[in-house]
Amino acid sequence: MTPRPPTPLTAVTPPLAEPSGWHRIELTVNGERITAEVESRLLLSDFLRDRLRLTGTHVGCEHGVCGACTVLVDDEPVRTCLTLAVQCEGAVIRTVESLAPGDAPLTPVQRAFHECHGMQCGFCTPGFVMTATALIEQPERPGTEQVADALSGHLCRCTGYRNIRRAVCQALDERFGE
Repeated sequence: MTPRPPTPLTAVTPPLAEPSGWHRIELTVNGERITAEVESRLLLSDFLRDRLRLTGTHVGCEHGVCGACTVLVDDEPVRTCLTLAVQCEGAVIRTVESLAPGDAPLTPVQRAFHECHGMQCGFCTPGFVMTATALIEQPERPGTEQVADALSGHLCRCTGYRNIRRAVCQALDERFGE
């Protein structure tokens, strides 16, 4: 019996690669209007990091617990690991890269984190900075409980939080007065 030639491999198209699984979205990211085709299941964290190369958005737990992936969506802190890119149709998104682009001076939050040593390894820092940015952009100074609540959604394994809280309070003092 003569051996048969090998059968050529054929790529199988995954279910969401069908046209019905793709969506055209338009959104603004760091001041720039973006139009993209995305799969229904694409996470915002993956869209920002892999498609737009905005790697300041860190992915930690992928369960919405650690806060490292926090960005501002329509000025509200949002966990990008729990948000689908298609949910951001028409939204305005700001990542940590938007805060002091190029040679621009540091924002009050960034400066406070630097001056108060509010970071060690830096992995959690972008999420904390974006949440603190949302706090100082409020029209009125947030109370101690609001600040504690906002920061409670973030995990840091290095600092013990004291310097992070000091940094946020310093930025709030600069914005609203002591």
